[in-house]
Amino acid sequence: MSHNSFGHLFRFTTFGESHGVAIGCVVDGCPPLIPITEAEIQRDLDRRRPGQSKYTTQRQEADQVKILSGVFTDERTGLQVTTGTSIGLIIENTDQRSKDYGEIKDSYRPGHADYTYDVKYGIRDYRGGGRSSARETAMRVAAGAIARKVVPGMLVRGALVQMGPHRINRANWDWAEVDRNPFFCPDAEAAAVWADYLDGIRKAGSSIGAVIEIVAEGVPPGLGAPIYGKLDADLASAMMSINAVKGVEIGDGFEAATLSGEQNADEMRSGNNGAPTFLSNHAGGILGGISTGQPVICRFAVKPTSSILSERASVTRYGAETDLRTKGRHDPCVGIRAVPVGEAMMAIVLADHYLRHRGQVGEAAKWPFGVST
Repeated sequence: MSHNSFGHLFRFTTFGESHGVAIGCVVDGCPPLIPITEAEIQRDLDRRRPGQSKYTTQRQEADQVKILSGVFTDERTGLQVTTGTSIGLIIENTDQRSKDYGEIKDSYRPGHADYTYDVKYGIRDYRGGGRSSARETAMRVAAGAIARKVVPGMLVRGALVQMGPHRINRANWDWAEVDRNPFFCPDAEAAAVWADYLDGIRKAGSSIGAVIEIVAEGVPPGLGAPIYGKLDADLASAMMSINAVKGVEIGDGFEAATLSGEQNADEMRSGNNGAPTFLSNHAGGILGGISTGQPVICRFAVKPTSSILSERASVTRYGAETDLRTKGRHDPCVGIRAVPVGEAMMAIVLADHYLRHRGQVGEAAKWPFGVST
C-alpha cells in the first residue's frame, strides 16, 4: 500500500525526501546486457538540474548519480552492462535550506499537498514538501535514462509548447532549438518572448503554468492492450503522476472534439512490404490502446508553482486562520524542468509495454500477412 512504485515488467521504486540525506530509486525488470554508465544517466539529470538559469529555482544541487548495483563489466566487450538484477541509484542532497520553512511548519500552503498529506498520514515533512516535492522526479529521470535503451531504435524528445497564454508557432518547430534556450522551446521567436514574460513574473514573486509535449519516435506497432492495459491510459497515468500536472492529452487530445469524423480519422495507404502508411496522426500514434508505429505524442499541462511571495489565505493544522507567503527558492515556471521528467516517464511506459508485448506475443507481426484472395 506504499504506492512508491511504477510499472509492471520494467518497474522502478523511488525513495527519499526533498530535504533528506539523499533520494534514490531501484529499477527492476531491466533486461541484461544493456550498456549503461553513470555518465549516460547524468546527461539526462543535468537537463533537469536546478539552478541553471534565473528562470528556475536557485537551489544548487549537482544531482550527481551513483550506480550502486545491477551492473557489471562484460569481459567480451569491456563495457559496463546491466546484469538483469535490480539496479540501485542514489543522489545525495547537498543544498537543503530547511530553515526557510520553519515559519510555516504548522500552516498549509495553498495549492500544495500540505493539508492532504497531513489529513492522510497525521504527520508531514514540511521541509520543502518532503516526499511531495518535485525533488523526487530526479530519480524518475535517472530511471528513464535506462528505459530509453530498452526499446531498440526509440527516440524520446520533449519541448515546452506553451507558457501561460503564449504558445509556440508550430511552423517554427526546430528540435535543435530546444537545446539552445533555457525553456526547452522549439521556437526561437517564442523563446525570446517568454524570456521577458517570465522575467517579469519572477521579479513579481509570482508564477505561471505551462504545457509540455513529448514525442516518441521509433515505437514499434503493437505495444499496449485493448482494454485495461491501454498504452494511452498508462501514459496518462504516468504523466498525471508528475508533480503539478493537471491535464493530459494524446495526439489531438481535446482538440479532437472540434473535428469531424472525416477530419479526425487517420487515413491509410499501402506502404513498403504491404505495411500501412498513415496520412496523418491525429490519434497520436495509438489506436484502441495499441501503438500504430507512428510517433507517440503526449501533452500535459502543469499548473503554476504554488510557492509564491504574495500572501494567501489559509489555516493552520490547529484550525486557526492565517495569511502566509512562501519563502525559499522556487521555480517561477515549474513546467520548464518538467520537460525531461515527461521524457523519462514516456520512455519508462514504452519500455514497460515493449517488455510486456514481447513476453505475451514475442516478435511483432510481419508484413504482409499474406496474399489476398
